[in-house]
Amino acid sequence: MDAGVKKEDKSPDITLLLVTLILVTVGTAMIYSSSSIIALERFKDGQFFLKKQILFVFIGLVSMVLMTKIPYTQLKKFAYPGVIISFVLLALLLIPHVGLKRGGATRWLNMGFFSFQVTEMVKIAMVIFLAHLLTRKAHQLKKFTRGILIPLSVTAVIILLVLLEPDFGTAVIIATIMLLMMGLAGSRIKHLLILAAAFIPVGIWLIWHKGYRLARLTAFLDPWKDADNTGFQIIQSLLSFGSGGAFGVGIGDGMQKLFYLPEPHTDFILSIIAEESGFIGVTIVIVMFMLFVLRGFMISLRAPDLFGTLLAAGLTMVIALESFINIAGVMGIIPLKGLALPFLSYGGTSFIMSMTAVGILLNISTQKT
Repeated sequence: MDAGVKKEDKSPDITLLLVTLILVTVGTAMIYSSSSIIALERFKDGQFFLKKQILFVFIGLVSMVLMTKIPYTQLKKFAYPGVIISFVLLALLLIPHVGLKRGGATRWLNMGFFSFQVTEMVKIAMVIFLAHLLTRKAHQLKKFTRGILIPLSVTAVIILLVLLEPDFGTAVIIATIMLLMMGLAGSRIKHLLILAAAFIPVGIWLIWHKGYRLARLTAFLDPWKDADNTGFQIIQSLLSFGSGGAFGVGIGDGMQKLFYLPEPHTDFILSIIAEESGFIGVTIVIVMFMLFVLRGFMISLRAPDLFGTLLAAGLTMVIALESFINIAGVMGIIPLKGLALPFLSYGGTSFIMSMTAVGILLNISTQKT
């Protein structure tokens, strides 16, 4: 444990914990509401997804509690092993029959009796790695070659492997978090602007040279031009928001989950919330995420050391970016991207990793100098 850091000197951030538990409760209820018809049709069991999600919630809560008990400074030991494991697992995804291809992307590792979404773990591992490395190199970060080049090179290799899945959204999230953490650690603004300027043309090229990415962009600009194909998802999502009005049609009474919205219990769960609980329900969800991000950054600012500051900021940004991309996408503000809504969407790996991040944040919040 770092000098000057005492174990559990303060109570954990109750607001962050309550917000998380509220989102988890809402998510579990809405997963059942949005998936029961699909589960009945596919598996002859309307509670199929609910039962699995309850298991994920249990594992996630155990992981969260466990991380509140492990001093966050101990995570430094996992910084280098974590990034090495990330390399290995991302490389394994490229092996046929080992990596599972779903929705045109190979993001899941076939573990036999269950599948594991590698990038969800990679995001947490990269935050820990960058927090540790940037803390060690804090006195050199003003120099590009000695301070920035190594974390940039490691992150670039990870991003390249992620793009090979392909997973453009996760690559953008990792790059953004790296820039944020470098800035907080003391890197020159000039260097960060140069890096950001270099990423932009690369991103444009990646979009332009992949037909499905370009199709998402054109569907975002004019979904009605191809309403039965590329624009179908966003149109159905917007119909959900419009149908809900101010107070919604009632929990369980939505129509868009009846095979209109694809996978309504995952990427489009906010659309179902909008239809069934209306503007009020969506506003509550957005306010909860805003509170989460606010408390996360407050924990970062109050952390007793640079490692804690960078770790809390990075983990908060993972949740912030994922929630923003999902919410803005289903509302038609930005092009759609297949990212889960943290704490609300159905899914094991994403949920468990998000709860693990919450546990680390709560642990940092208990420490003081």
